[in-house]
Amino acid sequence: MTTGTVIKSTGSRYTVRDAQGDFIEALVKGKLRLTLNRNTNPIAVGDKVTLELQDDNTYGITGVLPRKNYIIRRSTNLSKQTHVIAANLDQALLLVTTQNPFTPLGFIDRFLLTAEAYHIPVIVLFTKWDQYSVQEQEKTKKLIGVYEKTGYTCHTFSVNDPETGFLKNILKDKTTLISGHSGVGKSSLINCIQPGLKLKTGEISVAHKKGTHTTTFYEMFELSFGGEIIDSPGIKGFGVVEIDKNELSHYFPEMRKALVNCKFNNCLHIDEPKCAVKEAVEKGEIAFHRYKNYLNIYYDREADDEAMYD
Repeated sequence: MTTGTVIKSTGSRYTVRDAQGDFIEALVKGKLRLTLNRNTNPIAVGDKVTLELQDDNTYGITGVLPRKNYIIRRSTNLSKQTHVIAANLDQALLLVTTQNPFTPLGFIDRFLLTAEAYHIPVIVLFTKWDQYSVQEQEKTKKLIGVYEKTGYTCHTFSVNDPETGFLKNILKDKTTLISGHSGVGKSSLINCIQPGLKLKTGEISVAHKKGTHTTTFYEMFELSFGGEIIDSPGIKGFGVVEIDKNELSHYFPEMRKALVNCKFNNCLHIDEPKCAVKEAVEKGEIAFHRYKNYLNIYYDREADDEAMYD
């Protein structure tokens, strides 16, 4: 039996790097596929797996070793329930753009909530900074202030005038998921950090102001200065799964800090009296859009996030 790390997933085929650094092409064995059938991506990049050589001289993945963590979302495939984006991460780098394309605040908060639930630190990177007007930069700085006050590290970045030193310090010797909507500049960012990869980049649709998918599968790359990054396809939506809705507020750091002062231990911060979370919202200590997104997640509904940038 051989063990290794999945470094590429194309949906049905996987590339696994073994302990010697060799690359093995493998398929999932039928029995294992059936046990993992509730997930559209049952084996994710970053997974530690076991393999066996088959009678036809090909390798089959026979098992997935326990994960230390993972990023998961609701699947857009109605026949399945969940989709694991990546596993065994040290951190995630979430790329955000406030225009061309627009990243909804609901998407940001859902991603952060899920990462918080699985103890994965997230750095929020606001890209295309050089394309913003002075007014747009000021609005974005206010948004950055909200997330920094909450405890998240935020940075700005421009591929046309890239300063990569701080990014290399962030990524060095760690396994990092690079994530965000299509068109936010994931491939361009990776090319700045590791030019030799020459990843394909795409254009923004002028009509719809949305990005086009240039990355169509998940792949892990080794960094020359130490560490690994996982490039991922752009995510359109981020449905929260596998989290008890009655515990959602525990994964909003600013709510977790306030809820200890609620009158009721099981306060949901919706209609209960003497709720410290709602009081903090009224005082401006918790951003209104964060609380609104908490309610949207609780009630499993979407929001008109664009207006919240104003």
